Amino acid sequence: MKVTLLGTGTSQGVPVVGCQCSVCRSDDPRDCRLRTAALVEVEGLHILLDAGPDLRMQLLHSGITRVDAVLVTHEHKDHLAGLDDIRPIYFMMKEPIHIYTLPRVLKVIRKDYDYAFRQHPYPGVPSFVLHPVSNEPFLVGGVEITPIHVRHLTLPILGYRIQDMAYITDGSFIAETEMQKLRGLELLVINALRIKEHYSHFNLQQALAIIEQLQPKRAVITHVSHEMGLYKDVSQGLPPNVEIGYDGWRWEITKNE
Repeated sequence: MKVTLLGTGTSQGVPVVGCQCSVCRSDDPRDCRLRTAALVEVEGLHILLDAGPDLRMQLLHSGITRVDAVLVTHEHKDHLAGLDDIRPIYFMMKEPIHIYTLPRVLKVIRKDYDYAFRQHPYPGVPSFVLHPVSNEPFLVGGVEITPIHVRHLTLPILGYRIQDMAYITDGSFIAETEMQKLRGLELLVINALRIKEHYSHFNLQQALAIIEQLQPKRAVITHVSHEMGLYKDVSQGLPPNVEIGYDGWRWEITKNE
């Protein structure tokens, strides 16, 4: 399995338009963050996690030419607004793009991308196949995906476990029943917006508490805002198995490991 963080920023990205803080003016590329998304390559499949407004550049930067499935966490535009950017991949693959998410979010996709679902779509539109996700694990090309139900303030959203890695973004609460699904991980990707507490996202202390409870072999922080501080500063003092993610961060594990 290989995991690539395509973007690790919040809804505004980093730098934030018009901001003159030290993070937004930093020349460290690890402080420049596109909107949050990730790619998981496993057993020959390319699984995209979210499709935000920076997806075109993320696909280009990472040289991605195949997407077998898209797992959408929720309908906020920083996670869904780039779905149409998969069109060129659809044209290359000549296969529909399969999208998995909550039934509520599927309705948003049908509304926002209605041109892809008409009976006789015009040439050049993508072909999407929509799959509702419930509480039960499901298969994507033979690979089992376990949905993790998370709260984003009061909004129910999804995280996903794929074999021994799990991806959670925009969370502010995880029930104990869902925490049990996150035991025994090689890698946990989890959101932390900033140092200071936030009303609808984990802050760094809360994310570290979850990591301490779950004890994954490795953990990486994503959905990071400019309020977190400079990468080089925040990285100091973290537990040895935890790091702040950055765009292009990669992790790979082979079966004999």
